[in-house]
Amino acid sequence: MQEILQSFLEIEISDQEYYDGIIRFIYSGNIRCGEYECNQFIVKKMDLLNFIAFEEYAINKKREIHNSFSLSKNELIKTINEYAKKQGFLIRDFYWTRG
Repeated sequence: MQEILQSFLEIEISDQEYYDGIIRFIYSGNIRCGEYECNQFIVKKMDLLNFIAFEEYAINKKREIHNSFSLSKNELIKTINEYAKKQGFLIRDFYWTRG
């Protein structure tokens, strides 16, 4: 799981704009479940507290899911924010989504 998570961070948290979009989706209480399409990964909100991130491929016109990991909302935010901070990004909090 750690390799997949690291790959997710390197690919998807590579720009402030990408970070902002993902973190806004995670924080949003108005989205109870759904998917956020990133560059290579999909972040799926199962409910307000549980997330799965995975790579999605179309093989023979059928959706196939590879390399997934699941994290709680708090762990996902913590992990993304730690990585984003190392990249020098502006870290967003829950209240930023209200503005």
